[in-house]
Amino acid sequence: MLATVINFLIILLVLGLVFYLFVWILGLLGIPVPPRVMQIVAAIVFLVILLYFLQAIIGGGHFPRII
Repeated sequence: MLATVINFLIILLVLGLVFYLFVWILGLLGIPVPPRVMQIVAAIVFLVILLYFLQAIIGGGHFPRII
């Protein structure tokens, strides 16, 4: 159970970093991203992370393993 939570936290960190880098790179390229679009994409990422967490805790399906 502890390994699952640690694995989930690592995935959470990686997805957050990918989202931040994506927005940062778009800003460097001069492509403005409206705040509302960033909120919608962040909400979708949050829901996907929540589904991964529930799937990891319940134990069904294939949870991506990093460790």
